[in-house]
Amino acid sequence: MDDKAKINELLHPYLNDDHLYVVDVQVVGRRGGRIKVTVLLDSDSGITIEECASISRRLGAQMDELNFFDESPFTLEVSSPGIDFPLTFQRQYVRNIGRTVVATLLDGSTRKGTLESVADDHIVLNIEAEKKSKSKKKKEADLVTEAPPVGPTPIPFGQIKKANVEVSFK
Repeated sequence: MDDKAKINELLHPYLNDDHLYVVDVQVVGRRGGRIKVTVLLDSDSGITIEECASISRRLGAQMDELNFFDESPFTLEVSSPGIDFPLTFQRQYVRNIGRTVVATLLDGSTRKGTLESVADDHIVLNIEAEKKSKSKKKKEADLVTEAPPVGPTPIPFGQIKKANVEVSFK
């Protein structure tokens, strides 16, 4: 079992009956040098700083007690994924219904729209028509690619390479 899997296993008792869930665990560095462990947690209603701090203290103490990285010093950071981190789990999509999402698909194309709904196997983005630029010159790429669909568009999870919530300051 690798370090990430072991850390995931150590985290399980702290997740409050699945109220919290692990989004990602990153381990950077190697034994013999300094190691940085980043744990990203979330919940359906968001995670508080107090929850992150509590888990960080308990997990850090447990890792110290287990001499997790042998004698190598490590830094442990426990936080929420943040708005710029890609959506990973279905429950993250559900929490962002009504927000603008930009999805990059496996074929390299992107879809941007309001997240209307989430099902077991897909999301539905309400895609708005692209605004025409005032320039009369057409880009070569515009002539080759077909326009993305407009309106409610189902997108299977299996076709999504990456999806992010777009931050709006309006």
